Amino acid sequence: MILLRNGKEEDIESIQKMANKTWPAAYSDIISAEQIAYMLDKMYNKGELLSQFQKGYTFLIAEENDVDLGFASFSIHDSTNCIYKLHKLYVLPEAHGKGLGKLLINEVVNMVRRAGGKSLELNVNRDNKATKFYLKAGFNVKETVDLDIGNGFLMNDYVMELAI
Repeated sequence: MILLRNGKEEDIESIQKMANKTWPAAYSDIISAEQIAYMLDKMYNKGELLSQFQKGYTFLIAEENDVDLGFASFSIHDSTNCIYKLHKLYVLPEAHGKGLGKLLINEVVNMVRRAGGKSLELNVNRDNKATKFYLKAGFNVKETVDLDIGNGFLMNDYVMELAI
């Protein structure tokens, strides 16, 4: 049975391990190994994740039989317009096909709705097959962006949006 639970600071190591397993599978056909390593270090170092918890980001962990299989993270992005941002949603490759991604995104949408959110935004690499997942979940492409993330690397993303 799949269980969703709120992540805590004690889950940082598990989140890091899942990110280190999911990112190469998700991005190795899209970006270089050097960019993957750079982004993992930048976005998943302990200090960055701790900062996100302290800023009030919500983390959801999907587990089965006490084994963490995926996670999502979101926060308020624009409080004036009640816009939330999905920062992370990853499922371990060996857990694909169990519906965990759909379970996680549905719970994020439900939590945002209960908090009074009007929309949920996310960034996804334009060449990532996850784009189809988000389109199927009801998201629309809002804009195309190229973001300089340092070290000579760019993120070539769609900003996608779901009205709540």
